[in-house]
Amino acid sequence: MTAGSRGFRFSVISAPMLWLAAFFLSPFVIVFAISLVAASDGQPPFASPLLMSNLTFDNYRLLVGDDLYAFAFGNSVRIAATSTVLCLLLGYPMAYAIVRAPQAMRNGLLLLVVLPFWTSFLIRVYAWMILLRPSGLINLALQGLGVIDQPLPLIANQFAVHLGIVYSYLPFMVLPIYAALERLDPALLEAAFDLGCRPWRAFWRVTVPLSAPGIIAGCLLVFIPAVGEFVIPDLLGGPDTPMIGRVLWTEFFSNRDWPAAAAVATALLVALVGPIVVFQILERRGAES
Repeated sequence: MTAGSRGFRFSVISAPMLWLAAFFLSPFVIVFAISLVAASDGQPPFASPLLMSNLTFDNYRLLVGDDLYAFAFGNSVRIAATSTVLCLLLGYPMAYAIVRAPQAMRNGLLLLVVLPFWTSFLIRVYAWMILLRPSGLINLALQGLGVIDQPLPLIANQFAVHLGIVYSYLPFMVLPIYAALERLDPALLEAAFDLGCRPWRAFWRVTVPLSAPGIIAGCLLVFIPAVGEFVIPDLLGGPDTPMIGRVLWTEFFSNRDWPAAAAVATALLVALVGPIVVFQILERRGAES
């Protein structure tokens, strides 16, 4: 490799690296530094992290000692994981149907998938509040049809949170799976059929394994933001759905305990990024072996 090509390669790589350092690494370092000091009544509401005498790990000890944080984090992981599975069960058939549709219809079907993105996320969540409330359209329609006598408790519970997350993040599952399915070589399925493989067996033995990268990408795109979701649990959830996003908001704005909130944010980031990095390392080793 010549010096010119090395210089060009360095200039191309350095731009995104500088971008990540400025807008991801630097904010994370600031948040981590705030998590190592104590709260104060000043402005900003924390001691200076530049003085070594102010550094402490009490905020991280609080995360381990207080059951609220463990319960909120476990609840967030459980709701996010369940919502991710529901998105996969709904999104894979949708992506598969779009791929198998005539070429002239695919763009229109993809447009319908991304169409909700043209409306504000907050407005869409408020719309679900109107639909799910006791006097909302769903309960009124069911009562009008004689299906129910009393309004169903469709809001302020975990059902509403799951519904809101699945509705909001379903396109993030459909699009990567569609991209993976569209790249599949039809000759592979034809070869499976020629060898006597039944359609369902060919689907499970050929289509699903080859679309695994899209499934993994979709699951990550849904699970990671769902764990830290704040708007949906706050508007659609009730007191029985504490999630880590709501805990962060409470610590920052109600309690004004920025160091504790920064410790929660740091622990959440490590908990989410760590498994992803391990998965990428194992995947790279598997590809090299």
